[in-house]
Amino acid sequence: MQRPAFARWLAQTNDVTQIFLSAGQRPDLINMAGGLPDPAVWPVAELSAFAASAVSDHPTETLGYGPIEGLPALRDALAARFSTPELTLTRANILITTGGMQALDLIGKVLLEEGSLIAAQTPAYLGALDAWRPHAPRYRTMRLEDPDFAPATAFAGAQFAYTVPNFSNPTGRLVGLDSRRAMVAAAETTGTWLVEDDPYGALYYDGAPLPRMLTLSGVGQTGTYAGPVVYLGTLSKELAPGFRIGWIIAAPEMIAALTAAKQGADMCTSGLCQQIALKAFESGLTDRILPDILSLYRSRRDALGDAMASHLAAHLDWQVPVGGMFFWATAKDPALDTDRLLRQALKHGVCITPSSVFDPHGEDRRSIRINFTLNAPERLAEGIRRLANAIEATLAQTD
Repeated sequence: MQRPAFARWLAQTNDVTQIFLSAGQRPDLINMAGGLPDPAVWPVAELSAFAASAVSDHPTETLGYGPIEGLPALRDALAARFSTPELTLTRANILITTGGMQALDLIGKVLLEEGSLIAAQTPAYLGALDAWRPHAPRYRTMRLEDPDFAPATAFAGAQFAYTVPNFSNPTGRLVGLDSRRAMVAAAETTGTWLVEDDPYGALYYDGAPLPRMLTLSGVGQTGTYAGPVVYLGTLSKELAPGFRIGWIIAAPEMIAALTAAKQGADMCTSGLCQQIALKAFESGLTDRILPDILSLYRSRRDALGDAMASHLAAHLDWQVPVGGMFFWATAKDPALDTDRLLRQALKHGVCITPSSVFDPHGEDRRSIRINFTLNAPERLAEGIRRLANAIEATLAQTD
């Protein structure tokens, strides 16, 4: 008996995410592929105490079903946290999601039909491409660093524009203030939704933080925010990823549509995790641990940069990021296919991410993403030595 076929979009998936998430099962493998925080930064004792008190003090909210939009107190806390003199937010602007990935999935559900157009900052976040793949969208690539980039032209006709302005995944680039203002203006002019995905916004190692596009969009508005920016945030990089707590900040009409989509996805985000998140905000825990996180990750960024300069300068070009979790390195020799390099690197005991999975069209095979937050400096150095050997081996096979 022949069973019905699986959905067509499954044939378009990639196996790279599965490869680097399973890399931890090989103790000999140095995983420099994923955007993974170091477990050493997790405040285990404080979070354990928060969890215990959350269940004992709020049994109904932690163990029962909760509001689809999220706990009102947590939504109020986030509205207060992100409000500025230029930006007025209320709980009507906030939806709690089960991690940042659910936020991306919900955006696809409420804005995409098959063949819809997305204007995407490219290289683009792999998770976003995966989230929207079932809708079979079309992509208009946006190279924000291109001096000829014209946001209004790029946005025109798109269902939404997608950008990661703070230390983009995968490139680690920081989008400048002028470009941020230009994209906000283009969203207002064209009517296109502007999705600002910001999982790394707290991880500035050099310089002062730039204003969010959400904040820039609020300038000149009166009353509750009703602009075109859809802002995505998460606790995964500031606290711990296992909570799966994220949020969307947007105009109330967008929040209402996303809430309807969430009802059919998971009904509600974990009440226990929401209560822990609320206690982390109210106690100031997230702010207290941030300096130590920045110090640790800054030193690892510098260690990776030094190792790359020592071992990879002959083969790759890169820029040192001022924040985030990643280096983006591009092969000097066009013969270096980084899809093939991934397989060779695994044989040499190191895992990196090839650029093809960040290209909506799958054509870029000349760059790699390297993470520096998970591993200690000496392990980063060893990983880069292994990668250099893998590059040599890959190039030797092309001769």
